[in-house]
Amino acid sequence: MSLRTSTAPDPFLQLSGEVGQLATMSAQSWLEGQLGRSMGLAAAATSRARAGSSIESALRTKFWHTMLLTRVRGLGSATHMLADITSHVHGADKLEYRAAYLLCQAEIDLAKGDLDQALASAETGLRLAQQAGTAALLPSGYFVMAVSTTRRLDLTTGLQYANRLRDNALLGHVNLMAGQCAWAVAQVLEARDGTASIAHLLKGMVHDRGLACELLVSQPAAASWLVRAAQRLGDEEIAVKVVTLMSELAARNRSFRTLQAASAHAMGLFERNAEALEKASGLHLDRWARASALEDASAVRFARRSESEQEEAVELLKQAADVYFAVGASRDVLRVRSKLREVEGSSGQFARRPCRTSRMKVSQLTDTEYAVAELVSQGLTNGRVARQLFMSPHTVAFHLKKIFRKLDVASRVELAGSWNRLVEERTTELGAEAEFVAEVPVGQLAV
Repeated sequence: MSLRTSTAPDPFLQLSGEVGQLATMSAQSWLEGQLGRSMGLAAAATSRARAGSSIESALRTKFWHTMLLTRVRGLGSATHMLADITSHVHGADKLEYRAAYLLCQAEIDLAKGDLDQALASAETGLRLAQQAGTAALLPSGYFVMAVSTTRRLDLTTGLQYANRLRDNALLGHVNLMAGQCAWAVAQVLEARDGTASIAHLLKGMVHDRGLACELLVSQPAAASWLVRAAQRLGDEEIAVKVVTLMSELAARNRSFRTLQAASAHAMGLFERNAEALEKASGLHLDRWARASALEDASAVRFARRSESEQEEAVELLKQAADVYFAVGASRDVLRVRSKLREVEGSSGQFARRPCRTSRMKVSQLTDTEYAVAELVSQGLTNGRVARQLFMSPHTVAFHLKKIFRKLDVASRVELAGSWNRLVEERTTELGAEAEFVAEVPVGQLAV
């Protein structure tokens, strides 16, 4: 995968005059890991654009500022700024601004942990961006779709958007988020094929300092995810590089809590320090990252093997499961439930969050059955499904029998056909919704 950061200005930020210069400098500072300077320049660009007469400049700088606020998890400020945008768009009748609005909202929804709403906003925003021919907006939406669907264990859709991210990278459309795009692709591929399958991609991400820097300042969960993957591969060099760069970025941006949390989490994981990981979980503003810190702390305590540590580890794992469930991360819930089953002998049923477009038969499936059906429909063998869902092939076969009965199908081939039809129906529904939203005036897009 050819992904590299670029100092070329993003087409969406190519504005004229002083406002354009401020916006470009803000983007450059962000890529260099100077968050305070970047956000100060973004605020200045927004202020200058507001004072001028160009609606286009005002909108584009506000969208950029909103995106930066979202990535440092200043979600209240980001939501307020996005709401404020609606009062400035009555004179703008371009689809690209409606698309930008929805894609900003999708990033906020993902950061909040509302995967259902993130998917809905991103799908509609992407459709409008494609209609408007605004390629610069697409990577943001593809990123949200790839990450959200992977956490929901919808790997078919996740792979589709990972491939689109790759295509956009080859076309040079990911200047300001190349690291995030690479990370999204890595998450999908790891979910499908395991950590060993992304070893080359991990090295490329970490050894390109610009790529790594942009990712680490933009996604609070990225540093710990990279360290965890490196530890699974037994590649200490990658882990050291990530921890070192994350510590450097945190030291340069002490007023940003997201970076302090990410640094503490990565270091605690590297040192296998349960107490540090628990502290990092309390620092995290990102809910998914908080759950992963709790899960990491639990793993460290389990390794200590004392009875008191085991009890504490179970409690931490239950806390992680609660957060994963709250944000709709089905894949993570399944993994944690498997660990709890091992240590407690508990079936610990976590109900699957119902998707608003699920059909009646599919909604009858339990969380585990839904996950098995999703993976089997992609052509995975029982053995590969078992590895993905942390269970035995025998257990997969047991669930498959129940799935066949509930969905009234007789074979794996018939299951795949039925599952694909459900996906097509879902896409059709969302497409119709997107056409409806496209007709709504921008000024009526309320948060």
